[in-house]
Amino acid sequence: MSAEFTGERVIPGQVDVDLWNEHISRYGFAARLARRKRVLDVGCGAGYGSAELSNTATAVTGIDIGAEAIVYANEHYGRPNLSFQQASATSLPFPDASFDLVVAFEVIEHLTDWANLIAEARRVLAPGGQFVVSTPNKSYYAETRRASGPNPFHEHEFEYAEFQQALQQYFPHTLLFTQNHAGSIVFRPVSEGHAPADVRLEANAGAVDEAHFYIAVCAAEAMTGAPAFLYVPSAANVLRERERHIERLESELATKNEWLRESQQKHAELVDVHDRQTAELRKSNDWAMELNSKLENAGARIVELQEEAAAEQAAARLAIKGYADELARVESQRLSEIAAWQAHDAARQKELADCAALLDQAEATVIERTHWAQSLEVEAGNLRAQLAAVQASRWMRLGRGIGLGPKIG
Repeated sequence: MSAEFTGERVIPGQVDVDLWNEHISRYGFAARLARRKRVLDVGCGAGYGSAELSNTATAVTGIDIGAEAIVYANEHYGRPNLSFQQASATSLPFPDASFDLVVAFEVIEHLTDWANLIAEARRVLAPGGQFVVSTPNKSYYAETRRASGPNPFHEHEFEYAEFQQALQQYFPHTLLFTQNHAGSIVFRPVSEGHAPADVRLEANAGAVDEAHFYIAVCAAEAMTGAPAFLYVPSAANVLRERERHIERLESELATKNEWLRESQQKHAELVDVHDRQTAELRKSNDWAMELNSKLENAGARIVELQEEAAAEQAAARLAIKGYADELARVESQRLSEIAAWQAHDAARQKELADCAALLDQAEATVIERTHWAQSLEVEAGNLRAQLAAVQASRWMRLGRGIGLGPKIG
């Protein structure tokens, strides 16, 4: 599995020499304390430091919260006395007194609950065990990252006094060291192999507040000795490195000078374009001012027309109101006339109904009297017939002859 350096963990071969030496030298510092011990490397990252400790330790266990880091470590650093597993630095999955040495390099500043790391280290250490922990100096680190800004992976950074106080709450015996890049003059034998070295360190090498990093050796019991440690990497010819660095800077400077020349040429071209655009802009501004004047005049005329239209609309509204009032009056009169006509019509219809009723009554009387007259006519006819019969009777004739009987006719 390949891994990519993001700034959170160092990946061998993907960082510059100085950064690599900063990290690997801490494991060289701790390797002196790891001989024939059970060692826990908290925040082991890619595993290169755990492998360094395994050169002298009886057994080394590396833990890291990142699964990809553990996969990388297992693939690149397989050794019989070395193992890796995923675990949290603030909740170690090990019994009490499991290790003789616990190291945590550049881990504590990545944690929000960093005090748990110190407490857990104390818990898993066997009697006489030691805790070696490092962190960058907050003041120096802030200064070096002034341009790039804070490290996005850091949760809490320490100054010297705070770091010391935090460790002494759990470990009454704490020895603090500073870690710096220091210029030195190195005399090395040409023959290959490791040769013993005598080191001379001058006093007052640097103030604590100006240190790059702090590294502490902590224990619950008193410790003896606090030897300094000098790490001389294979690429330690500082003058040659500086010369190469100067060459790179000179090359970069030449590139930047060429870039500056091109930029100045482009700037001159842009100035010329700017001048032409300024002239065109001046013409455009004059035209715009003339147009604004015309627009202002047009706006004033529009206001006049709007006022005239408003007056005409007001007059029209008055006329419409008059028309509406007249229509209302005519409509009211028409409705009154219709009501009167309807009342008159109702009276005429009643009168006609009364006349019809009288006609019906008169017709009934005429019919009745006609029937009565007809019956009288019939009765008169009957009486005339009877009279005629009586007159014709011989008895009547005889009575009249003798002067008897009714006088008829």
